[in-house]
Amino acid sequence: MPDSSGSTGGTPETHVIDFRAAERLLAARDPRGAVRLLDSVIAAHPENTAARLLRARAFFAAAQLRPAELEFSIVLEREPDNAYAHFALGRTYERQGRPDQARRHFRLAAALDPNPEYLQRAKFDT
Repeated sequence: MPDSSGSTGGTPETHVIDFRAAERLLAARDPRGAVRLLDSVIAAHPENTAARLLRARAFFAAAQLRPAELEFSIVLEREPDNAYAHFALGRTYERQGRPDQARRHFRLAAALDPNPEYLQRAKFDT
């Protein structure tokens, strides 16, 4: 939360602590708690792609698909060769009932990384 100077508060050290705590919350199946911690990290460091990717994963886990889509898209604007972000965006589109967009990102993920799960979802044979 910004203070009277417009700062989001915290120090780089507390942002690292919050990021690590958000990772643990997501692993413990508390995606909403992870999002809350990451909001302040991203407010202070909007360029931090790792924090945005983690927040996108947390949004997805919380079934907040539109915010997840937006965050994964931001990550891909910055890192267009991020196979995981393509795969996760594909899963987001899939859950939204948008199979054509999902297939496109599954195929991009598989082209960037021949991970068996990516290849299976890409469905190159259809």
